[in-house]
Amino acid sequence: MRHYTHVLSNGHSWLSGRVLLLVVTSSLSLTLAACSQSNTSGSDSQPVKVEQSATQNAQVQNESSAPTNAPVNSSSSLLKNVSATVYKDANCGCCKEWVGYAEGHGLSATAQDVTDLSLFKERYGVPQQMRSCHTTVTTDGFVFEGHVPAKYMAQFLANPPTDSIGLAVPSMPVGSPGMEYQDKFMPYKVMQLNKDGSTQVYAAIESPAQQL
Repeated sequence: MRHYTHVLSNGHSWLSGRVLLLVVTSSLSLTLAACSQSNTSGSDSQPVKVEQSATQNAQVQNESSAPTNAPVNSSSSLLKNVSATVYKDANCGCCKEWVGYAEGHGLSATAQDVTDLSLFKERYGVPQQMRSCHTTVTTDGFVFEGHVPAKYMAQFLANPPTDSIGLAVPSMPVGSPGMEYQDKFMPYKVMQLNKDGSTQVYAAIESPAQQL
């Protein structure tokens, strides 16, 4: 009887550990899936969520295709006078997606694949906690780290805050420009980077519409 109780106790602990591990890794899995999704075609991405019905898939495609054309066409000149170098990893799919997105809004971008991104992030003063997968540096020296929406890049460049060096979107929030994944969206903040190494909130993005 004592042995049987011990087995049940160990089984309960193992099950609790498995549940906790799944909860902790779920957010990271969603981010990685979104970034890898950027490298696949529409037909390749169909098996990602087999539970979705054909009707739901059609609805998501209709909703995503309708608003995509209008905002890009109406705001394609946001960054038309801006030139920048984008430092990224050669195998980063979401970096490539963001470059295409920024170019669609007028940015003249030169993508440069580098082996050690941390060297460039240190060179341009991006704090460790503000780092993402790529670093964009304009010809006049302003830094835009990660998946920053073109809307806020243009707003910042039109009137750079005193003692600031640029903007950052830390990590890789799902639903941010270049990180689109099905109909998922994670609220995030665009952070202002200052010359003294401090940061502050520049904009809080609570919905996809705020990025347009």
